[in-house]
Amino acid sequence: MKEDLEMGEELMQQLRSRATELLLREEWNESVQAYSHFISLCQHHISRIHQHADPDHLFKLQKSLCLALSNRAEARSRLRDLANALQDCDGALEIEGTHFKTLLCKGKILLGLNRYSLALDCFKAALLDPQAGLKCGALEGYLERCKKLEHQSRTGAFDLSDWVVNGFRGKFPELAEYIGAVQIMKSEISGRGLFATKNVDAGTLVLVTKAIATERCILPEQNDDSADNIQLVMWKNFIDKVVESASKCKRLHHLISVLSNGEDEDVLEVPDVNLFRPETEESGLSMGKLDMGKILSILDVNSLVEDATSAKVLGKNSDYYGVGLWILPAFINHSCNPNARRLHVGDNVIVHTSRDVKAGEEITFAYFDVLSPWRKRKDMAKTWGFQCNCKRCKFEEQICSKMEIQEIQMGLERGLDMGDAIYRLEEGMRRWTVRGKEKGYLRASFWAAYSEAYESEKTVRRWGRRIPAVEAVVDSVLEAVGSDERVLKAFMAGLKRSGGGGVVEIERAMKLARGVYGKVVKKQAMRTLISLGY
Repeated sequence: MKEDLEMGEELMQQLRSRATELLLREEWNESVQAYSHFISLCQHHISRIHQHADPDHLFKLQKSLCLALSNRAEARSRLRDLANALQDCDGALEIEGTHFKTLLCKGKILLGLNRYSLALDCFKAALLDPQAGLKCGALEGYLERCKKLEHQSRTGAFDLSDWVVNGFRGKFPELAEYIGAVQIMKSEISGRGLFATKNVDAGTLVLVTKAIATERCILPEQNDDSADNIQLVMWKNFIDKVVESASKCKRLHHLISVLSNGEDEDVLEVPDVNLFRPETEESGLSMGKLDMGKILSILDVNSLVEDATSAKVLGKNSDYYGVGLWILPAFINHSCNPNARRLHVGDNVIVHTSRDVKAGEEITFAYFDVLSPWRKRKDMAKTWGFQCNCKRCKFEEQICSKMEIQEIQMGLERGLDMGDAIYRLEEGMRRWTVRGKEKGYLRASFWAAYSEAYESEKTVRRWGRRIPAVEAVVDSVLEAVGSDERVLKAFMAGLKRSGGGGVVEIERAMKLARGVYGKVVKKQAMRTLISLGY
């Protein structure tokens, strides 16, 4: 028995040395294998020592087991095998509840999983350990990061001002996961949708979340076969990243499976929005085999292109064509009178309202350019594989049957003066008693004419008061389809022509800008974004 134990311990010592060497060389897979072998032998020896009551030897073995579990957790975390890494941390802490290295490792893993409060508890516990003095600076850094991210996640108070004013230099800002006043419900538009649970004004944050996976590339300027080939390679890489992430995390696997694959939309289960909060426990979640066919369908339906009609890409990623999977934003349906936009910051997406939204109203994006006439929008919807039946489309389908509307559209195609087109449309709306939001719908449909007219001082002088002031048109378009950078640009140009405007005009400009960029920057940074034309 004694000789067997000594031989076993000699083997264990060799394994531990080998595993440690692999860990230091950052050969993570090999390190995990070596530590797994060592841990199995160590656990076997501990069970035998228990039977022969050698307290000193048992204590040493338990210390070795604790350190091995901690080191394997570190290696697994580097491989993004976070669920098993956390299990190793918990196993080590069962042996020694205040083990500094394990508390630090567990805190970093929880931080990476966006479980800020739990991570904060780990770092605070590690700070009490005598070893903390050696790594006090790094530990204090983790504590500050946790406090900042926990505050963002709890309050939705994000501020990108410094990064924007500094010209987007340096690393992307670190952003917490955040879910605002929304819930998932059955949608009259399609399947399930995201709905506001309280009244909010333009620019209010709806949610902030990081992508499951992203892929980016620079596409050639010519739209030829090489561009198609690049996109095919890009799409394959993107799929591989999603599959890898889902295979390593029960929670991600489950969340991806909750998304629609484009079939049987009306019978899909409506999940509780709390399921998408990072602190939700993984217990009870299954980890079935990944169905590649279903994954492909889910990605085809739910992936988002970063540089889209309703989106702005901030920072260096604006030079790239990018695609990604963001789980909760995938529930947001299209409408031709949308009320939300998004900002892409690194791998994070910030969804905010683009106009005032009432409680119970569905949060919607514009999947394509909604500052377009009804027939053009109808064609664009077909390319997306659906027919839009929003209030705006129903109204415009009826009114576009009028001969006067068709004559204005044909006139514009043949070079009709923009001021003349606007005058005819405004007079028509007066005769047809078109008021309120419906007037905004038509002005949005003919936005190209309004925009071109307001850009021409000659046209503005010629038509004078026979066409509405830019402020009136901007306000009605904002109410109808939310903020848009083109509308903001036209309004700012009008302000410049009039000498800068007063307090009321400046506040109107800021409301427009908040609808485009969200309430994530202060006024000076907002002015920077407007001046850069983002």
